[in-house]
Amino acid sequence: MKSILFLVVCLSVNGQQLLPPIQNYQLLDYKGGTKNWDVSINENGELFVANNKGLLHYNGEQWTLNKLPNNTIIRSVKSIGDKVYTGSYEEFGYWTKNEFGELAYTSLTHLIKNHTFTNEEFWEIFQSSDGKVMFRSFSAIYCYADDKITVIDPPFVVSDLIEFNGKLIVAGGFVGLFEIQGDTYLPLPGHDILTGKTINDIAIFGGNLLIGTKLSGCFLYDGKQLTPWQASINDDLKEHQLNKITLLGENLLGFGTIKNGMYLYNSESGKYNVLNRESGLQNNTVLSSLLYKDLLWLGLDNGMARAKLNNPITYFTDYTGSLGMVYDIAWYNGTLFLGSNTGVFYFDGSQLKFVNGSQGHVWDLEVIEGDLLCGHTRGTFKVSKNSFELISEVAGGYQMIKVPDKKSTYVQGTYNGLAKFTKLEDGTWSVVKIEGVDEPVKQLCFETPNILWTAHPYKGFSRIHFKGAEYNKIDKVQKFKQKDAPSEYNAKLYNIKNHIVLNSEGNWFTYNPIGDKIERFEEFKHYKNKELLFFDEEYFWFVDDDEQKAIIYTDLKGDSLMLTDLPLRERLAPDSQNLVKVNDSTSYITLIDGFAKINVKEISKQEKLPTPSFIVFKDQESKHSVMDDNIEVPFRYAQSITIEVASPEYIYPHYYYKLEGPKEYSQYVEGGAINFQNLPYGEYTFKIATAGMDTTTSELKQLNFTISPPWYFSWWSLFFYAALGFLAIYLVRRYNRKKLERKHRELEERLHHEQQERMDKMEKEELAKEVKQKQNELASTTLNIARKNEMILELKNMLIMNKDKFSNSQRYRTFIKKLNSSIEDTEDWRRFEVNFKELHQDFFERLLKSYPSLTPKDLKLCAYLKMNLSTKEIAPLMGITVRGVEIHRYRLRKKLDMDSSDNLSNFLITF
Repeated sequence: MKSILFLVVCLSVNGQQLLPPIQNYQLLDYKGGTKNWDVSINENGELFVANNKGLLHYNGEQWTLNKLPNNTIIRSVKSIGDKVYTGSYEEFGYWTKNEFGELAYTSLTHLIKNHTFTNEEFWEIFQSSDGKVMFRSFSAIYCYADDKITVIDPPFVVSDLIEFNGKLIVAGGFVGLFEIQGDTYLPLPGHDILTGKTINDIAIFGGNLLIGTKLSGCFLYDGKQLTPWQASINDDLKEHQLNKITLLGENLLGFGTIKNGMYLYNSESGKYNVLNRESGLQNNTVLSSLLYKDLLWLGLDNGMARAKLNNPITYFTDYTGSLGMVYDIAWYNGTLFLGSNTGVFYFDGSQLKFVNGSQGHVWDLEVIEGDLLCGHTRGTFKVSKNSFELISEVAGGYQMIKVPDKKSTYVQGTYNGLAKFTKLEDGTWSVVKIEGVDEPVKQLCFETPNILWTAHPYKGFSRIHFKGAEYNKIDKVQKFKQKDAPSEYNAKLYNIKNHIVLNSEGNWFTYNPIGDKIERFEEFKHYKNKELLFFDEEYFWFVDDDEQKAIIYTDLKGDSLMLTDLPLRERLAPDSQNLVKVNDSTSYITLIDGFAKINVKEISKQEKLPTPSFIVFKDQESKHSVMDDNIEVPFRYAQSITIEVASPEYIYPHYYYKLEGPKEYSQYVEGGAINFQNLPYGEYTFKIATAGMDTTTSELKQLNFTISPPWYFSWWSLFFYAALGFLAIYLVRRYNRKKLERKHRELEERLHHEQQERMDKMEKEELAKEVKQKQNELASTTLNIARKNEMILELKNMLIMNKDKFSNSQRYRTFIKKLNSSIEDTEDWRRFEVNFKELHQDFFERLLKSYPSLTPKDLKLCAYLKMNLSTKEIAPLMGITVRGVEIHRYRLRKKLDMDSSDNLSNFLITF
């Protein structure tokens, strides 16, 4: 409770109202009625709400509405042990959970004997020190114990009851306070002071009774005397109609009002803060309230809300919209100034006020040389609470940095280049536009006193060399166009420990002055796609990518925190957020509608995280109890498995889980419903822990489940597969045997076929040899005949030439006749014809059949031509001259009906 006390004391430090994050739940969130009359929490942190439509149950992840059998409004609720008691119209009883975490109702009104309801609603449930559960209506008190109900029936309207110093005290509406002793109702001493005042609530505070009334504030009863409560907040409670009193700590009280929300009051300091519509509460009428650890639950007239009081991150939020998006923050003369897109604001006490004349976009707020300077869309201004003095007309002052080794001299990046600012001895500022740069400059940092780096999201980055020591003119502007140079789009620039570091499209680079080139920055290789928010000599603040937007606080050596507070992540402005460090533990971060204050030391000292609870295990078909040692899931329903968990003690919980088994997963998740798709069968162990805002985790909680094998892997299936396997082996062996036999047959047939082919080949070769031999014989015979005829013809020619030398003419003619007879020897032709027909069977028959007019002499010429003999070779064979052969060929061509262009020899060779 000390931490809660410290928080509230510090909430209003320096005037501005910094509040813990408030989570509002609307009708669409919990799907119930508007009014939430009472709240209660069990030992696990689960919330139960008495709602217009029934009993609301919130397990930290999801809301469930449970209706009474008669659908009446539930006015009161109290969680005691494993039962949740509720009271409604002429009905009260309790709810218990089944194995699936679902609530079932049991009525107790049947235990009432000899008493009749008088149109009663039960507005309060109270557990006495002796274990009785008391149900209070305006007419009576019903005490439940040992399955019996006894009725206390006072003669006055009962508006509240409480135990104090072992006595049961009841509030009698507007007639005072009474102690119940048996059947007697004794008024408390001095209770007349309460006459005519409607008592709303009673609490024990500081050893006294604190009695709250509807319109008359609070009163104290010390056991002897009733007196008005002398506290400054009492006037506010009278004005805004006190409704509920909640103890929040040793010296801390919560007052729920009808008109102005919840007051958080510190009795030692007398200070208070208010949670109302102006500070983020969705409704100003508080009907019920309850503190569980550091979570304050509020039941409202329209909705629910909860606030984490002991939160290391607190917020200022402007719900009017006049502030706009905050771009920079500065402390100046004990006052907090804010620069936004609408102008400059400051805090006067708890009031946010506007600096007159500062309308327009503010880019930069810096305390420089004792002055608060504002880089504005219209120029640069000197700011105080009551003035906004123009010192430079150069539009768009993005950032201003000091020139190294140069007294009171600064360089500013603007819409149109660079400007030099010099603080003069008389306290005024001299401003000169630096020549040579006309493009926008949003970021800048010095590498050396004469070299300045500049960057703009659209114009890229440059290395600028100044000419001379006056900083009035640029000597050279260096661009980097190397192959692997960073993209110019969305470039950002930093000087980190005398190293120029650039970020472009999520990648980190550094400038190498020796090689005069841009290189990868290995120190930041694990921070790709992260924006550097702030850095000092020890720590760096990174903002994660657009999806998560978590803030990482690290020294790059292992000391690291991750801030995952949901309100912070939802309200960061990408590429526009800024961090202002106040001291080693406190920093401010600009937001889209205000700013946040972060206490890093408090984050590192967070309490032990609660272990999450398993709610239900679901497969595709049904739910399973998480109380089972091992959950069996049929394979056919295991295509989608959902495990629901919750950590109701922790605000904005997220989780870390591990799945061990045939398939393994591990991951951080934000929701409490973890789904697995198409897990293979086998035994699994699911472990889950609550993850804190600094990524620490709680103890792991374990759940075992088994996915049964599919039917095709059951024992019967395996037996069938084995039998099928044996049958397959038998069939395969039989098939292989048949196949082997077939192969043998095929091999024998192939061998026989190959042997036959070899024999045929041999016969063919033998036949070819014979044909060759016969061709040789035919050629030889033909050659011999031709030589013989040539010789005879030559002899004949010689005789003819020497005819005159023969004295006997008769003898000459005899010689000539014998020579002609030798040339026309039929025996030679017969021998030739036999050999020719052996080589060319049926040639003459086919030729005569086709050309019946051919003579024997024609056939003889055809035979010689088929042998491809020349005219010169044919002449002696036929015993005629070459000319006679040509004439004979001509006549043969006519008989064969051949054209003069056709080759006669080729025709006969192929015939």
